[in-house]
Amino acid sequence: MDHSRTILRQRQRRRFRVRRAIHGTAERPRLTVFRSHKHIAAQVIDDSTGRTLAAASTHEKSLRGGLGFGGNKQAAEAIGRTLAERAKAAGVSKVCFDRGSFRYHGRVAALADAARAAGLEF
Repeated sequence: MDHSRTILRQRQRRRFRVRRAIHGTAERPRLTVFRSHKHIAAQVIDDSTGRTLAAASTHEKSLRGGLGFGGNKQAAEAIGRTLAERAKAAGVSKVCFDRGSFRYHGRVAALADAARAAGLEF
């Protein structure tokens, strides 16, 4: 079997396994992370209404200027801090963390630690 197909199936199984247990509510929305090679993005989502309450990404022009490259830990920390500030402004202090199909390691862990340090509880 093709190696890339194997990796894709592993990611899909991991994503389904993680998302089966996590559901965001109005009191405790879901903080979801997407990581690519060059960028990282995070959203705070209320699954009961299907609305995004806060979001931050290295694609944004306001954040892109100070980061340089969006695919490293420094960029992930900046996104975590920015997302926590925006979530607090939206009235969210507690979230459940959804790592998706990505392992809690490296950039994903850096984003989560920065969001915790900025005041989000999870």
